[in-house]
Amino acid sequence: MNKLMFKHIFVFLMVLLLPVLVQCASDSTSEDTSPQATTSDSSSITETAPEGAVPPPSYDGKTWVDILDEAKGQTVNWYMWGGSEDINGWVTDYVANNLKERYEVTLNMVPVKDALEFVNKVREEKEAGQDSDGSIDLVWVNGENYRAMREEGLLYGPWSEFLPNTIYVNWGDRSIASDFGYPVEGYESPYGKVQAVIAYDTAKVSEPPTTIKAFIEWIKANPGKFTYSALPDFTGSVFVRHICYDAAGGYEEFQGDFDQATFDKHSPACYQVLNEIEPFLWQEGKTYPESDKDIEKMFATGEIYFNMDYTPTTASDKIAKGEYPDTVRTFIFETGTIANTHYVAIPYNASHKAGAMVLANLLLSPDAQLDKVVDWGSMPAIDPILLPDEVSTRDMYPMLYKQVPSSLTHSASNKSLSQKYLQHVPHDCFSTIVGYADNLSTLPIWMFGQWLNEV
Repeated sequence: MNKLMFKHIFVFLMVLLLPVLVQCASDSTSEDTSPQATTSDSSSITETAPEGAVPPPSYDGKTWVDILDEAKGQTVNWYMWGGSEDINGWVTDYVANNLKERYEVTLNMVPVKDALEFVNKVREEKEAGQDSDGSIDLVWVNGENYRAMREEGLLYGPWSEFLPNTIYVNWGDRSIASDFGYPVEGYESPYGKVQAVIAYDTAKVSEPPTTIKAFIEWIKANPGKFTYSALPDFTGSVFVRHICYDAAGGYEEFQGDFDQATFDKHSPACYQVLNEIEPFLWQEGKTYPESDKDIEKMFATGEIYFNMDYTPTTASDKIAKGEYPDTVRTFIFETGTIANTHYVAIPYNASHKAGAMVLANLLLSPDAQLDKVVDWGSMPAIDPILLPDEVSTRDMYPMLYKQVPSSLTHSASNKSLSQKYLQHVPHDCFSTIVGYADNLSTLPIWMFGQWLNEV
């Protein structure tokens, strides 16, 4: 295996699987096991747009340096989901401080509960004819909200491939180039990735069921020790999608255009499995926890024995904080688990487009991507194989060499899906399945709107 391939396989896939074998601090007493982020000296870096990159609209003939100069003194209003204290703290600390110190740009983070808040705000401004001097400069977005903003002409672009740090992005990866099946085409810049993992306590479950069918049998054999949050909560929804996808027997039939006959063919098997396990769930399935936070509390107290989470490092973070016992570990199904990429985008009428692009470029920098992994567990959006040779994989991702064995390295391939299925899917319309098997498959969600309404 050559050096670049090893670098790619080891870092990219091991970041995805980081918490699978996370070790408590007592595993090593001879050295400091706290991962430390590497911060670049921006004064020594000359930032330029990638060779051949086309300047964004209204910047014809301009260079990246021109954009940096225009951004100086601007205040960027970044509207983003504000439901995580860890994420909010990282943005207002690391991101805001580096943006100010490196580029003389001020960050104003505006937290929202739902992405529809900023989508509707931009809609209202457009309806009012406010095509410039908009109140929002950058949004954290993906999926159906991105599709809606693109199709309604609410986004500025293309611009993202002009960012200097986009050289670390593998645009050939369909899970990056398409946002839930809708082409990015320079209107978004990738920010990070998430993947569903399942946490369990080894003190209660010595060997977790690693296939979906085995998991279903475990639920039946252990009444009351598993549940999932009420739909449409995203963690409850992602569990149901795994069940329904497995019941369908694979993703191959869903690679083409949406077909009602295909849905009608597979939906009964999904309903059957969910109905079969319902009486074996917590409180016999008569009620469901409202959110993933409720599930976390129930898992922490031992009321239930498994917790599916969309952030792979949640378990290790909660162990470090003393919220989970140090016997907790995580796993993914042998066939993989659902994951997706999230992005930042610029509204069409943003007042500070230059500042927004500088912020997006900072978020893509190797040091920011690493600090994000260390601080709140978001998987990197950049591709380690594209990092410069002088950047040591060990220096950039030190925690991997303590927590993941080299025996888990393997190769990967990629498959695509038809975008037209997405018109029939209300939530996480596009997914990436990542598993121990030798594939990295970009897949459609196999649970359509009817499943949400009828289950």
